[in-house]
Amino acid sequence: MSISFNYLLAELIDNSYGRSDYYMSLTGIVVLGFIAATTIGSIAWYNSKRPVGWEDKERPDIVPKVEKSENPGL
Repeated sequence: MSISFNYLLAELIDNSYGRSDYYMSLTGIVVLGFIAATTIGSIAWYNSKRPVGWEDKERPDIVPKVEKSENPGL
């Protein structure tokens, strides 16, 4: 993944001098970042303790269940 990220950054630098491809690449990165943040946040929210009023709600089928470990962070 880091190789493709480095390639993408190199392309952004090359395309940034007077070409509209730079803005398309930048927009693509922002959109992909937003989608990734929304997906990860949704998974974390559905697997966390429910806020008041949401205790009896069901988890959507597309959200994976994440098991808690006994020693988090180790």
